[in-house]
Amino acid sequence: MDSAFEVTTTLRDFAIVTYAVDPKPLAALLPSDFEVESFPRDDGSRGAFVSAVPFHDVDFRLSPVPWLRFSFGQINYRAYVRYRGERVVWFFGTVLGSPLVVIPRYLWRLPWHHAGVAIEAAWDGERCERYALDARGAWGAATLSATGTHEPMGRLDGFADEEETGIVLTHPLRGYFRRRDGRLGTYAVAHDRLHPTRGVAQSARFSVFEDLGLIAAGTTPHSVLFVRATEFVIELPPTRVRRADPPPQPAHPLA
Repeated sequence: MDSAFEVTTTLRDFAIVTYAVDPKPLAALLPSDFEVESFPRDDGSRGAFVSAVPFHDVDFRLSPVPWLRFSFGQINYRAYVRYRGERVVWFFGTVLGSPLVVIPRYLWRLPWHHAGVAIEAAWDGERCERYALDARGAWGAATLSATGTHEPMGRLDGFADEEETGIVLTHPLRGYFRRRDGRLGTYAVAHDRLHPTRGVAQSARFSVFEDLGLIAAGTTPHSVLFVRATEFVIELPPTRVRRADPPPQPAHPLA
């Protein structure tokens, strides 16, 4: 990556909890030059998707000071959209279970919020046996109780095949967001290809999506995917987007 510096972190107990939503209210939440991507559902309807992505950051370290390492819980909230023809994600915001949230929140004006984030997961090899999330804060309160299955990700409802499922849900490498000052920002990540397994939610509540009017309380997730651990590289600092600028180069995975 050609950037000022990078963050490397191992994401453990990584989950992608996805909801199928009506494209129209989602489109109303985006800047006009972003396009909601909708997908043909198995029942003949078309739907858009949003995901809550909780995980543990382990050995979070910045390239200029690699000896400083941090660990904390985090939840990202994203929608799957297109910008200037590129398949990207729109970030509604992030919950961080660490006082370090003040750095991205005030230095770069990111829509990040502090909350207590507790994740408990039990694994049998690469298969998640059970997963529990409890996040408490003024923004981003969430709960999840789920169990794993023996099924690989495979094709999920709304996607043509397993490859498209993976490209959309597990491999978005560039994200955009509305900064706390109202301007548009972007950053990119890189990681190896993920090989998630499926889960089933016994209960799930994500106040961000409820408060945005995208889902009703008690809505059953479209899908739950688990990855035991994976390494991410994050390009920093995030950059401001000026609409007259040429689009950034697409981000590429490490392998």
